[in-house]
Amino acid sequence: MVTEVKLGLCNPPEPIYLHVKSGELNGESYLWYNYDINNDQTIPVHKTGLTGYISELKLKSGEFRGNINHKLHIVVRADEIYVVRTGIETNFAKTFLLAASCVQDFSKPLIIAAIAGKENVVFCNLYDAATKTRIRSEWNRDADWLAIIDSVQTKLQTSQNSHIVSGEPILF
Repeated sequence: MVTEVKLGLCNPPEPIYLHVKSGELNGESYLWYNYDINNDQTIPVHKTGLTGYISELKLKSGEFRGNINHKLHIVVRADEIYVVRTGIETNFAKTFLLAASCVQDFSKPLIIAAIAGKENVVFCNLYDAATKTRIRSEWNRDADWLAIIDSVQTKLQTSQNSHIVSGEPILF
């Protein structure tokens, strides 16, 4: 695959991390944000949708305030590489996983949308980017979340491999 390299100033090819949280800063509300660790600063992202190709799901664990935190990382290839980070027990993660489990072909771009709920709750809607159609799923409080993650990850790998086998390039 031949890609044109843009010369000049740029950002390093590091992922952009989007954290999910319903918050307000300077009177403006937001549903996800970047975090500048060097300045200990939350930087709100006012767009509520991210369009791209979901390429991977990762489970990460880390310590926060003395507790072990489990996070879901949704890796999205778009104009940059984005990683949407959310707690595995959040409504955002669960509504994302239920919708993603209904997707059969991850070789097409999707829109991940952060949707405000009551109080501090954030949900996720998933859309087909070409048709702007929402991917609907049934709520299941007792779903096997790890099995869903495994199933989605398998579909992601199959979608990527089908393009390699057919010789079609995956364009990001």
